Amino acid sequence: MSQGQWYPPEWPDRIRALAAGELTAVTPRRAATVMLLRDTDAQGGGPVVHMLRRRTSMAFAGGAYAYPGGGVDPRDDDRLIGWAGPPLEYWADRLGVATVTEAQAVVCAAVRETFEEAGVLLAGPTATTVVGDTTGDDWEADREALVARDLSFAEFLDRRGLVLRSDLLGAWARWITPEFEPRRYDTWFFVAALPEGQRTRDVSTEADRTVWIAPAEAARRYDAGELLMMPPTVTTLRALAPYGTAAEALEAADVQDMTPVLAQARLEGDELVLTWPGHDEFTKHVPTAGEGGGAA
Repeated sequence: MSQGQWYPPEWPDRIRALAAGELTAVTPRRAATVMLLRDTDAQGGGPVVHMLRRRTSMAFAGGAYAYPGGGVDPRDDDRLIGWAGPPLEYWADRLGVATVTEAQAVVCAAVRETFEEAGVLLAGPTATTVVGDTTGDDWEADREALVARDLSFAEFLDRRGLVLRSDLLGAWARWITPEFEPRRYDTWFFVAALPEGQRTRDVSTEADRTVWIAPAEAARRYDAGELLMMPPTVTTLRALAPYGTAAEALEAADVQDMTPVLAQARLEGDELVLTWPGHDEFTKHVPTAGEGGGAA
C-alpha cells in the first residue's frame, strides 16, 4: 500500500459498527472539485496542477493535499444564469444526474469553489471571453460574500453580467465518500486550464499551503509518504500524468469514466476488508477485534 493514504484512526471502529448494523450511513452532500492545470515552459515537462493542503484542524481530511472544491449551493439549482459551452442537457447526461437544474448547480459549484479557494474565475462577459484579472478590492469583496454564502453564485454572475464558461471545464471522475464516514460527499471532479491573464491566490481559509506541482511528482511524493492524500486525489493525479499540456488533458476529459466510485467494507474471516472498486492499491484490512487497523 502507498504510504501517503489518508486514513483516520476512527475508521476501523466505524467500519465495524457499519458491518454490525449499529451505524446509519448519512446521505452524501453534492460537491465539486477542480483540477486546475497550468502549462510550464520546461521542455517536455507537462502541465502542473494547483493543490491545497487542508488545515490539520479541518474535520474532514485535515492535513491532506486536495484540489479547490466544496459543496453545492442549492440556490444555484433553480435560477437561470448566463451559460456558454455544452448545453445543460449534455452536462446532466455527463454527470449522471436526473435534471438540468442539478447539472447547473454542480457545474456552478465547480466554478464558484475555484474562485473562492484560488481566486480563479472561469467566466467572462461573453461566451467567448474570460475575465482577465480578479485581484481588485471589488472582486475580493464578492469572493468573500460567496464564501460567507451571503451571495449565491447565480446572483454573482447576474450582478457582474458574466457568462459561466462551461466549455472551459471537463468532467473527469466521480467519487462518493464511504458510508462509514460521518461527513459524506458525492463529488464530481473536473479539469480546467488556468485562464490567460489570471493567477491563483492563496485565499482559502481551509488551507495552510498551496502548490503548483506536476501530477506525476505529486503522486511520487504520495508513494514516498511525503504528501498525505485521499484515494480520489492520487487516482486523478496518476490519470493526469501522461498528458503533455493542459489542453490535452481537457480534451481527454470526454472519455473518462464517470461511474461513481464508492468504498465497500466486507467481512472476510477475522478481518474487515475495505476496498475501492477498481482501485486495488487502496485496499485496507481491518481487524474485527481490537484497536486500530492494518494494511495489506
